[in-house]
Amino acid sequence: MRRAGVAADSSGESLPLSRPPALPPVGRLLGVDWGAKRIGLAVSDPAQTVATPLDTLSRRTGKRFPMQRLKSHLDALQPVGIVVGLPLAEDGTEDDQSAAARETGTLIAAKSGLPVAYQDERMTTARALGAVRDLGGTTRGRERDVDQLAATVLLQAFLDGRRAG
Repeated sequence: MRRAGVAADSSGESLPLSRPPALPPVGRLLGVDWGAKRIGLAVSDPAQTVATPLDTLSRRTGKRFPMQRLKSHLDALQPVGIVVGLPLAEDGTEDDQSAAARETGTLIAAKSGLPVAYQDERMTTARALGAVRDLGGTTRGRERDVDQLAATVLLQAFLDGRRAG
C-alpha cells in the first residue's frame, strides 16, 4: 500500500496527489472514472477550464480493460494528458481498488503514450448522484450517465485544483 496523498506518474515515480505530474497546461484532458464494471469518461475543453461528460465504457467482470474503445476517443479528441480517478479508503490510504486504478492508469499510459495523473476520487459518484437529484432527476436505470458525471466531477476537481495551486 502507498501512503495517502501520493500518486505516481506514468513512469511509476511517486508524486504527491496535490502536485500532479506535468500535464501540458493547454489542450484537452481526458478524465477516467475507473470501475470494475463501468468506466466513466469526461473531457476538458482545450483551455482546460471546464469538463464535460463523454461516454461510459462497459467491461464484463474479469475481462480486460476496453482499450480499443478508449483509443477511438483518444484518436478523435487528441488529448494531451489523462486524469485517472484514484479510489482511496475513507482514511485516505490506498487499498486493492487503488492498486487496480493504478494498473489501469499504467496500461493507458503505456498504450497511449500520454502522461497520466491521478486524482482522489472519493465521493465523486455521490456528488454526481446529488447533482442529478438536486435538478429533480432520477438515477434509476441511468448508471451509465452517472459514471460519466462522476468522471466529469473528477476531471473538474483536477482542473480547479490546478488553477488554485
